[in-house]
Amino acid sequence: MRRTALVLVAFVTASSAWAQSRPMTPSLTCNQARGIVFSRGAVVLGTGTYTYDRYVRDRTFCQFNETIEPGFVPTRDTPQCPVGYVCRDSDYFLDD
Repeated sequence: MRRTALVLVAFVTASSAWAQSRPMTPSLTCNQARGIVFSRGAVVLGTGTYTYDRYVRDRTFCQFNETIEPGFVPTRDTPQCPVGYVCRDSDYFLDD
C-alpha cells in the first residue's frame, strides 16, 4: 500500500510539471512578455481568454519550410507589443 502511494505521489508531481500554464500577456508588461520570448526562444503565449499563439525569438525556432512575420500581443502597458516573431508556412505569402 505504501509503495502504491509513493508511485501515485510521483505521478501527480510529474504530471503537474507537464501541465504548466502559458503566460498571459494582458497581465504582463511589454518588456516582461518580450523577455519571456527572448529567454526561452519559443513559447506559447496566451493573449486573451481563449486566444494564444506560439512566438519565437528568430527563424531557427521554425520548421525549414516556414518563414517569420513580426508578432504583436496585447500587454498591460502596450496594446500592440512587438514580442518577436510568429512562424508561418512559406506558401502563406504566395498568391495562387
